[in-house]
Amino acid sequence: MSAFPALALPDPNDPYVYMEEIEGARAMDFARAENDRSLPLLQNDPRYSKLYADALAIATAKDRIPGMGFAGDGSLRNYWQDAEHVRGVWRSTDLDSYRTGKPGWKTILDLDALAKTEGKNWVWKGAACLAPDDRICLISLSDGGKDAVEVREFDTATGQFVKDGFFLPQGKHRFTWVDVDTLAVATEWAKGEVTTSGYPYIVKLVKRGQPLAAATEVFRGKAEDGGYGVSPIGLRDADGKLQALIAFRPLDTFNAEHHLLGNAGAMKLPFPLKSSIQGLIDGQVLLTLEQDWATHGEKSGDLLALDLQKLKIDPANTHPTLVLRPSQSQAIEQVATTRNRLVVALYDNVKGGILSFSHGPKGWISTKLALPKDASVGIASTSDRDDKLLLGVASFLMPSTQVLADAASGTTETLRTLPARFDASNHLVEQHWATSKDGTKVPYFVVRPKDMKPDGSAPTLLYAYGGFQVSQTPGYAASVGKLWLERGGVYVIANIRGGGEFGPRWHEAGLKLNRMRVYDDFFAVSEDLIARKITSPAKLGIMGGSNGGLLMGVALTLRPELYKAIVVQVPLFDMIGYTHIGAGASWVGEYGDPADPEERKVIDTYSPYQLLAKGKPYPKVFLETSTKDDRVHPAHARKAAARLKALGYDYLYYENIDGGHAAAANLNETAKRQALEYTYLTQQLMD
Repeated sequence: MSAFPALALPDPNDPYVYMEEIEGARAMDFARAENDRSLPLLQNDPRYSKLYADALAIATAKDRIPGMGFAGDGSLRNYWQDAEHVRGVWRSTDLDSYRTGKPGWKTILDLDALAKTEGKNWVWKGAACLAPDDRICLISLSDGGKDAVEVREFDTATGQFVKDGFFLPQGKHRFTWVDVDTLAVATEWAKGEVTTSGYPYIVKLVKRGQPLAAATEVFRGKAEDGGYGVSPIGLRDADGKLQALIAFRPLDTFNAEHHLLGNAGAMKLPFPLKSSIQGLIDGQVLLTLEQDWATHGEKSGDLLALDLQKLKIDPANTHPTLVLRPSQSQAIEQVATTRNRLVVALYDNVKGGILSFSHGPKGWISTKLALPKDASVGIASTSDRDDKLLLGVASFLMPSTQVLADAASGTTETLRTLPARFDASNHLVEQHWATSKDGTKVPYFVVRPKDMKPDGSAPTLLYAYGGFQVSQTPGYAASVGKLWLERGGVYVIANIRGGGEFGPRWHEAGLKLNRMRVYDDFFAVSEDLIARKITSPAKLGIMGGSNGGLLMGVALTLRPELYKAIVVQVPLFDMIGYTHIGAGASWVGEYGDPADPEERKVIDTYSPYQLLAKGKPYPKVFLETSTKDDRVHPAHARKAAARLKALGYDYLYYENIDGGHAAAANLNETAKRQALEYTYLTQQLMD
């Protein structure tokens, strides 16, 4: 069940194929010329400077809630960016100090200083630290925001990179600690030793002091494998001891094998191809299913537990235990473990809650934590030293709250509440349901002024994603609130199929041959907003990024009469050629293969790049991308802009020369992008 080995080649009849060379001279000349044309049209608008100032103030505010994480040495760690730390500083404190509201921070690593010293545009991509004390870490640094990273060993006690320590040159690495002197690494060991979509498929053990060339191979996938490449997974107990090393081998975007690695080699585990290991607790491997497991009668969406020692001895006869089966209205959003507890973020009709499970002779027993209703609840960090966990709780109009909870006792303590970023006193939130083309009910949230007249005159921004089982849950709309709601706009989030709002079934319903359901859902929500007279086509704008950028392109080409403004962020656009552009081959499990005649027929009906044509009622669109985006290649947006230009349409285009898939390498660039977007939306929907 591999991805397609025979990928589509660049279309020789495509006049803009040169855009696919990321930093090719012609492509870069086009991008700079478009920036020079478009940016003044937005930045010279008298409202831009205020929008930028407001966006920057929110992005760099020092009273933001720090994203904290438990470290094995008992400290709390945080990566922080503000006006003085544009690239960011990694720092630590302790819980008692943090509780005071004015913690004493200890700097671990200053990325601004490092970038200046080394003359690099470093972007922080995280730290993987060795349990149980988390003293030594593998720091991932990206040049300009790319997915490809350079990895260096760092000692948090000395605040220094380890001399002659572990080092991986720039690449799309997958790695985990085995022990203090050993790493399991998947990378491009020899030139070209990557999958068709550019990800590693060979896992080797790297010993301290050993050159990468001397690493020992322990697992090998195939070059034609799809997905995001083979990854080593370390399953550790609460004391940090490695109990199992597993090779996760994606066959395509969503189907993957799990192989247990040991002295005797690799042993394939009998898990369904659509399943995900979520952790280890009390000797039990936690597994979520994205398909039915007929052998054991388990269902897609279930959370299961399997005895690890039995798996090692006799995997075929190790039977899973059901921990949790969500109802039709529910979905498991996150699974985590503390020292003694299994913790689950469970959503019901797109509203969150937390369940805490104990494991004992009577099986798995759950209790629900007391948290606000009608909100999103996310697990930010859990402790292996005790049963504490940090939660983020938020809704559209309620400023985000950071909660310290105890998974065993069920107690909760509010640590931080974000100061209000906009005046929400005149707004309310509603959940409505639209009926899609096939009769499916699709929920969406509306954030609007209380005194809004249902006459279709409200400037409305509709956001959606609809793919890869990614859920769109209620969150505090700080920037949207300040830059849009406070100025009279309405904000809408659609929970269309393709996402994970109702578990794997909601995602599966929009895959490959059924892709049009995702777009039908989006059009149904758009039409429902108009039918309710919340807005009208002359006042309705839409926004989406990445897969959501593809959604915007489909809306532009198939239903342009519904919209007056479309913000297309880091999009996919050429779906006939996407498998040979950037990392596109890794997404065949989501969209289908244009080289497959049956799947090609469906893709032909919605691929925006090919459907752009003369004489259509296209609104003036705003396309955004980043030169450094090595996930969704900038060629998609470039080619879309070039074709719109050739067809004589009015449009705006902005390519950030740095920034990666987020289209922004630092907070200043994030604020700039947001200000550009809302200036455009103001011009299109409020003027």
